[in-house]
Amino acid sequence: MENFWNVAVALLTLTALEVVLGIDNIVFITILTEKLPKTQQPLARRVGLGLALGTRILLLLSLAWIIGLTEPWLNILGFALSGRDTILIIGGLFLLAKSTYEIHTRLEGDEGHSSPRVRPTFRGIVFQIMLLDIVFSLDSVITAVGMVDRVSVMVAAVVIAIIIMLISVDRISAFVSGHPTIKMLALSFLLLIGFSLVTEGLHQHIEKGYIYFAMGFSLFVEFLNLRLRQRTKEPVVLRSPYTES
Repeated sequence: MENFWNVAVALLTLTALEVVLGIDNIVFITILTEKLPKTQQPLARRVGLGLALGTRILLLLSLAWIIGLTEPWLNILGFALSGRDTILIIGGLFLLAKSTYEIHTRLEGDEGHSSPRVRPTFRGIVFQIMLLDIVFSLDSVITAVGMVDRVSVMVAAVVIAIIIMLISVDRISAFVSGHPTIKMLALSFLLLIGFSLVTEGLHQHIEKGYIYFAMGFSLFVEFLNLRLRQRTKEPVVLRSPYTES
């Protein structure tokens, strides 16, 4: 009986952690899928989360490979670089570049400057989501391995977390898309996450709690702002490079 409760507590704790870590995924998926026609966005979000589920389960079933990723493969002036470090650095730099570009486009870009004919394709968006899923999933799986020693519990926690995200992703995406300041905050969060991934890859660990506290406090302040100006101001309209035909 004691063993059952230990497993149950581990499952609940890991599931909650996976949901929190999955927020990064949802924000990134929301920003990317906005480039698609509205009719394709819900499907793209679900496909993106489905790929995240598949990636995490495959990584959990390849623990020997995951452990091998932490072994140094390159040594530069005493700095040991592992496969995990390389993936985190590349993924973090991609997030930094992508977020900066999106902020510039939304604030400084010209409305409808890109023809709908060159709008990113469904496959192209899913491919970008898949690349970042690998980075987010790697971080998530390594965290899970450090907390629980049963693969079955890890897989169950990941499945439950993804189901929760699948249920909530459309509402979260609609809220982010409907509030320009929340969208800018979401992009700034991606900048913060990208920076933390790069520093992690460079062996400069930043406690996740500090990062999520900063994100949570920022959201709390913005919710207060939204409440205060709800009936007094029209929302800022961000620019979109693609206009519906």
